Amino acid sequence: MDKRFKRTTVTSALPYANGPVHIGHLAGVYVPADIYVRYLRLKGEEVLFVGGSDEHGVPITIRAKKEGVTPQDVVDRFHNLIKDSFKEFGISFDVYSRTTSATHRKVASDFFRKLYDDGKFIEKTSEQYYDEEAQQFLADRYIVGECPRCHAEGAYGDQCEKCGSTLSPEELINPVSKLSGAKPVKKQTSHWYLPLDQHEGWLREWILENHKEWRPNVYGQCKSWLDLGLQPRAVSRDLDWGIPVPVEGAEGKVLYVWFDAPIGYISNTKELCDANPQYGNWEKWWKDEDTRLVHFIGKDNIVFHCIVFPAMLKAEGSFILPDNVPSNEFLNLEGDKISTSKNWAVWLNEYLVDFPGKQDTLRYVLTANAPETKDNDFTWKDFQTRHNSELVAIYGNFINRALVLTQKYFDGCVPALGELSDYDKETLKEFADVKAKMEQLLDGFKFRDALKEAMNLARIGNKYLAETEPWKLAKTDMERTATILHIGLQIAANLAIAFEPFLPFSSERLRSMLAMDSFCWSQLGQIDLLKAGDKLGKAELLFEKIEDDAIDAQITRLANIKKENEANNWQPDKIKPETTFDDFMKMDIRVGTVLDCQKVPKADKLLQFKIDDGMGGRTIVSGIAQSYAPEELIGQQVCFIANFPTRKLKGVESQGMILLAVNNDGKLVVISPSKKTANGAEVG
Repeated sequence: MDKRFKRTTVTSALPYANGPVHIGHLAGVYVPADIYVRYLRLKGEEVLFVGGSDEHGVPITIRAKKEGVTPQDVVDRFHNLIKDSFKEFGISFDVYSRTTSATHRKVASDFFRKLYDDGKFIEKTSEQYYDEEAQQFLADRYIVGECPRCHAEGAYGDQCEKCGSTLSPEELINPVSKLSGAKPVKKQTSHWYLPLDQHEGWLREWILENHKEWRPNVYGQCKSWLDLGLQPRAVSRDLDWGIPVPVEGAEGKVLYVWFDAPIGYISNTKELCDANPQYGNWEKWWKDEDTRLVHFIGKDNIVFHCIVFPAMLKAEGSFILPDNVPSNEFLNLEGDKISTSKNWAVWLNEYLVDFPGKQDTLRYVLTANAPETKDNDFTWKDFQTRHNSELVAIYGNFINRALVLTQKYFDGCVPALGELSDYDKETLKEFADVKAKMEQLLDGFKFRDALKEAMNLARIGNKYLAETEPWKLAKTDMERTATILHIGLQIAANLAIAFEPFLPFSSERLRSMLAMDSFCWSQLGQIDLLKAGDKLGKAELLFEKIEDDAIDAQITRLANIKKENEANNWQPDKIKPETTFDDFMKMDIRVGTVLDCQKVPKADKLLQFKIDDGMGGRTIVSGIAQSYAPEELIGQQVCFIANFPTRKLKGVESQGMILLAVNNDGKLVVISPSKKTANGAEVG
């Protein structure tokens, strides 16, 4: 740690409780933050890791209305799902709370009131859209209309999801309220604003002059914002979901979510410290000049954590400012941008089902491919390759050899170290400086390169055993075999420390196999971590190979999602390229009756059909579970492609493809004959 500081407060961006978390969140924020915190703890430093769910804002109210539940129902569901996912992946928060807590409501209200009483806000009146039937001002997402760019219907007041254009409500053609369907009117409303323009001078010096060590992407984005000139930003809005503005006459107004959410770091710390005296007073983590504040965020949050939140803290007057904000870029999935609305993601809760016990594999791959300086791509083939060729073939292979051979030749006890050969000395010298190298990288937030150093230590161990071949020497020279395995086990013990910040689950298992009761960062690089005669634990495989079928299932799932998205984006005026009669005739389209239909387990969009095809029957899996309940389809006749290649979907063999049409609302419609037809009849 920087000698200026006695302790570190680490925060990670509050995930929005409107859905589950995916690998992009993990790669961009939570794994890097956890690596850093675990590293500081290993060094014996005082550190607090703060997280929580962001639970206010318009998207949550929209989801609640759509589902016919309350906003609180929505955030309760996803807060618990997100919290459980983080726990499963070893994200070691000291506290993970939420912005709907009583503590947060009071802390955020008091924070606003302090700035209000000190005259740090300005009040402005403007015209905004208002729904006279619902008697409510409309957030941008509550206004829909025709996109002025691509003329698609249903564009939102802030964005058209068809063409991706950023919009304002005023640009929409024939705007209507999503609440009532009525045409909105303009109505005056007053709000409080944080005058960021008044903070521009000190922000420019603080960031551009005093924090040139920040990552180039962070520094560059801050400079761009400052060069464009900062503008006042509203801290309140007209909404019925959020923390009420604590000012008389502000009925129907709540704190804007961007203002309320970062205060959650402070309120969550207070909640923890009030309930757990061992953490001390919460103020030492936020107001003591001996405390270092570090924010881990994604690049879409840079302006809030580097400009807006510091301006809020400075305006309040008693808080420390962030010392570093190591933001990552975005992670793409199989070449395309991750999209929650299009289900183009790998969801953490689903990964845990598909790859049980392989949390460390995902942590490893996401760190090895981390988008630290530019956007990077996650592919399932790379995931499999890194697991099998690095974790299994290098790290796991070395550990297994060292422990199994020790068990075989020395009854599972650490053998004595004999005379060292020149090759032994060279090997020991190779990892003597691993601690210094990793420290420099971890202190500089270069987690991807630090992981390479840890894996390089595994490569050294693997190479050492491969070239000394103790399994052969054991036939003629047991003393030399003992020395080799002693060195191998010392490297293994070093790996248990080096990989702890990155792969906590496998490191814990390795320490159990090596019977390491205690460990700390200062021991890294030492060659006496295990003593001759120490009894080792039971040897187990640290990693098991991932087979092709598990990866193929994930690739097939994404291919189906892509087809579904393409179908949903189909427009009547877009005709596919010409085809031929001969190509059409290659398809064997038949009529069949649905005998049975049921949901495929652990697959939200798949239905499994039992079809009477007039030829003995067949099973077909189709992704239409969000358009039909299974019981709606039993007894119905459908058209299907009989000669479509057989494929496995979620473990079910699908023997064809049901023909579907896509309605203009995105719903899928089964194609059926207009009159009852013999099962097996050809369509042509």
